[in-house]
Amino acid sequence: MSESVPDDSDRISERVRAIEPQGIREMFELATEQDGDLVHLEFGEPDFDTPDHIVDAAHAAASEGMTNYTSNAGVLELRRAIADHLARDGGPRPDPESEVVVTNGGVEAIHLAIHSVADPGDEVVVPTPTWPNPISQARLASAVPVEVPMPAEDGFVPDADRIIDAIGPNTAAVLLTSPSNPTGRVVPPAVVERVAETAADYDAFVIADEVYRSLTYEETPPRAAAVTDREEWVLTVGSVSKAYAMTGWRVGWLAGPPDVLAQVTKIHESTTSCVNTPAQYAAIAALTGPQDPHEEMLDAFSARRAFVFDRLGSLPVVSATRPEGAFYAFVDVSDLPGSSADIAKRLLTEYGVVTAPGSAFGAGGEGFLRLSFANSMDRLELGLDRLESMVRTESV
Repeated sequence: MSESVPDDSDRISERVRAIEPQGIREMFELATEQDGDLVHLEFGEPDFDTPDHIVDAAHAAASEGMTNYTSNAGVLELRRAIADHLARDGGPRPDPESEVVVTNGGVEAIHLAIHSVADPGDEVVVPTPTWPNPISQARLASAVPVEVPMPAEDGFVPDADRIIDAIGPNTAAVLLTSPSNPTGRVVPPAVVERVAETAADYDAFVIADEVYRSLTYEETPPRAAAVTDREEWVLTVGSVSKAYAMTGWRVGWLAGPPDVLAQVTKIHESTTSCVNTPAQYAAIAALTGPQDPHEEMLDAFSARRAFVFDRLGSLPVVSATRPEGAFYAFVDVSDLPGSSADIAKRLLTEYGVVTAPGSAFGAGGEGFLRLSFANSMDRLELGLDRLESMVRTESV
């Protein structure tokens, strides 16, 4: 039977074959083959339970029969809550009826945005290191991802000139993720403004991924749509996943101009129809209910950040820049032998710590490891003890 199966190139679309498996998932799968007590620092997922009032809202919705399809754009009450959320700290308030679409997490929001504005052959500019999904999504849209490495020597501070130099007549969109996954760097408002102005001059959109925005540790930056007078060229991505420990609920959103959002809704209709209905009511409770659980989680992440960076600062050879947001340490391991993938595999198989190699986040991430501190303090301590053992052994 297997002898008659054609070559993959005859059976699988070229755009799908161009997608590489995520390095993060590869490490997770490799970890499943290992025995012993592993410390998992590879995933960006809060180790907190979803707050009770959010779970109760979903239960009530299901119990009261709110289990049918919703509008492709989502429950209007949730779209209103999202609009209020976006406007609460000074950003423009989108029209919930025509400028907000509820999506299956932030990942689908970016996917829908790219497919709505990029034609085959168009370019999507992506500063790196970056979460790899937008690069894959550009390829799935038959667009061309243009990776723009940010300067590692400056701690990956977003460089407006580098990004602007990559924008041209073939650019359909520029992705700005603030705070960044994996570096935790915040894109300064002046950089957002310059990039948005240049992109708009080329009729290109800024896709502002603000999923981690409410997980910043100093001053929360203004929203991208609030710092440019070209907001009609800004598409805002958000989610309840990280801020409310709701990764598995899969509720996010895309906000932007109505002509684009009409196309987003059309694609959504043809793919996932709508977001899980009880989960939408859970998201309403998250955005409009008590914010104490979120603040407590942010305080815990802040304490963990301080602990992790104090420990990293005491180690030889490796180093990391303290992130301004999110819950990652992006650790420079370039003085250890091998590629970032080699180092991550040794750290897993020989020392029992699962991390993500920097190469998983674009060419700009080579030589680094991403460690998530969205884990309990005792597990972080054990993981860093094991990392220290590896570093001190290999740096002799």
